[in-house]
Amino acid sequence: MFLISIMKYFFTIFSLVFFITCTAFSQEKVVKYTVSNGETVNQIAQKFKVTPYDIYKLNPDARTALKPNTVLLIPTKDVKAKTEVAKVKSTARTKEVIHEVQPKETFYSIEKKYGVSDEALKAANPFLEKDGVQIGQKLVIPAKGAAPKTITAAKTIKEKAQEKYLYHDVQAKETKYSIAKQYKTTIEDLEKRNPDIVASLPVGYRVTIKGTAPKTEVTAPIAESTAKPAEAKKSVETPRKVTTYMEYQVKPKETFYSLSKTFHITQEELTELNPTLSEGVKEGMVLKVPAGFVAPIPIIAQQQPVEKSPEKPVEKASEKTEDKPADKPRGIKIVGTVKSETVEVDPEVVELTKKKGQNERKKIVLLLPFNLAKMQNDTVSSANRIKNDKFLNMTLDFYSGALMAIDSAKTLKLPIDISIYDSQETKTTSNISSLISQNKLQDADAVIGPFYQNNAEAAANTLRLYNVPVISPLSKDSANPIDNLYQSIPTNDVVRNSVFDYMRSKNGNIVAVVDKKKESVISYIKQNQKGVVFAALTETGGLDVANLKSLLLPNRMNYVVMETGNTAMVKTIIKALIDAQKTCQIQLVILEPNSTLDTDEINFENLVKLKLMYPSVTRESDEQPVLIFEKEYRLKNKVNPNTYATRGFDVTFDTMMRLVQGKTYQETADLMTTEQVDNKFQYYKKEDGGHANKGVYILYYDSDLTLKVAN
Repeated sequence: MFLISIMKYFFTIFSLVFFITCTAFSQEKVVKYTVSNGETVNQIAQKFKVTPYDIYKLNPDARTALKPNTVLLIPTKDVKAKTEVAKVKSTARTKEVIHEVQPKETFYSIEKKYGVSDEALKAANPFLEKDGVQIGQKLVIPAKGAAPKTITAAKTIKEKAQEKYLYHDVQAKETKYSIAKQYKTTIEDLEKRNPDIVASLPVGYRVTIKGTAPKTEVTAPIAESTAKPAEAKKSVETPRKVTTYMEYQVKPKETFYSLSKTFHITQEELTELNPTLSEGVKEGMVLKVPAGFVAPIPIIAQQQPVEKSPEKPVEKASEKTEDKPADKPRGIKIVGTVKSETVEVDPEVVELTKKKGQNERKKIVLLLPFNLAKMQNDTVSSANRIKNDKFLNMTLDFYSGALMAIDSAKTLKLPIDISIYDSQETKTTSNISSLISQNKLQDADAVIGPFYQNNAEAAANTLRLYNVPVISPLSKDSANPIDNLYQSIPTNDVVRNSVFDYMRSKNGNIVAVVDKKKESVISYIKQNQKGVVFAALTETGGLDVANLKSLLLPNRMNYVVMETGNTAMVKTIIKALIDAQKTCQIQLVILEPNSTLDTDEINFENLVKLKLMYPSVTRESDEQPVLIFEKEYRLKNKVNPNTYATRGFDVTFDTMMRLVQGKTYQETADLMTTEQVDNKFQYYKKEDGGHANKGVYILYYDSDLTLKVAN
């Protein structure tokens, strides 16, 4: 997916702040310092006895990159006062040390250094309860063994220590009022600490509470308990704490605020767990975070609660997954060795629930290319194979997502049996014929896989006699016409068609600016998208700006489709369109990800002004079910779900939900458009046979710098 860092938007602002800051401090004493190879801001700050914040204040660009030979301005106004990090103050009655907090220092490291207790340190510095340890703070270190300064301070600390955070997993039929009453707090305080529950109270959501733990037995499950059996009774009356941690890699656009909100932890606690955060949140950082969030259902495909049926949990699914491979996706437990030029409005997305009274058990088969026999005969170790084999990694990621869907089916008590077989795939061969000869596939209600397009087509051809639908999960190739084959990923032409259909539905004036090198794009537009006009190019291949502006209409929305990887040409197009916005409505459009737009030479702010739009088979959503899935996946697998993992969940869960509607898979495919975590499934019958998916999102950058769905 096309991604652009938001930091580009702030580059201009940072530059302005840098100029103003330098002017304001020109009257103070500063020194110029040239950065050596490998030096960090922390090291430089320690060398000059200043804080990293002092350096960032004068050198904002140092936050993003610190290259060798960069010249930094270092403040020296308080150097003399800071030459000694700790000073001893002597009095007649006691000795106290004044300690200035340095980068990477925590409560624990300071207490260990001076041999003082946590209670004594907080009693001497009451503000620590609220603010936590921050770089540059001056802390009073009491004499070893000294009592707190005053009875009042000790009492305050004791009272605050009792106000520990509690966590409560929302159960069915619970309300905000009942939870607030149970923990002796208010609804207002619950909503203040948990903004996600203001609009609704999802079952399984972990609520952060600052109140009194109820003395009755807590019914909400704890993710992982470290209490010994002898302490079990005592723990009932003890405020619950998150006792497990996991590693989390920071994604683009994440901030201190979003991280603290995601993991229900204060910014101070987050920094204490990860001292490197004192230099700011950076994309790609690996953080230690609580793993205490538990959601019983990773993703729910309905707004109404699911009616629980009396049938037993999925026996066959539990049999295949009793070793809980989702916790370690690498531990495998395997069974067995379009053309469209018509403009139409997107149908309403149906949120599937289990049809009441639908108890007939369904069977789903997953054909995944683990190639176990090849691994057993290979001299290369399994660890090296997992590390280097991209196709196997893709398979394992898809598998981990599918297991999440199976867990969801068990939680929802769906009457579905799951069988997983090794398809033993290469580009030209598979194990399908052997599985069919063993009667493993003929009685399935749906088959997901194989991965390679030609193998999926071979399976569909063979199973056509048994009317078994075969869902191709990953291939983007155009499929041959086979009635029972369902292409779950939209083809490239379908993706392109969708954005042109959208522009026509808005009665837009469509203008294309296409580089001469993009012959395939020119051919596609000319053959499939009638009415699109091309902007003229100069003899040297550059843009004829005057001609482009002459094609823009003042009384209609002008969609300018830009297809070029030439940086100079991109700049010229953007400049011309920004200028033309004074008299016309304009939106910039690309048909596929363009890496040129993700470089420092292109001003992201200009792309936002032009509301850059593009088609995508996946979306970026912050809806509550999506967030629950991502957190549950992180909890089980200790990593974020990638595209293949999410795809594994979406395809598997969507197939399950379609089969419990009281209709065949084909009937639901013809009637229902569905939406899961990242993917939309809008199947249609192709004229020559078979089914394909045209569930495409039209995304654009809005003025608030966020990606929005246009359709």
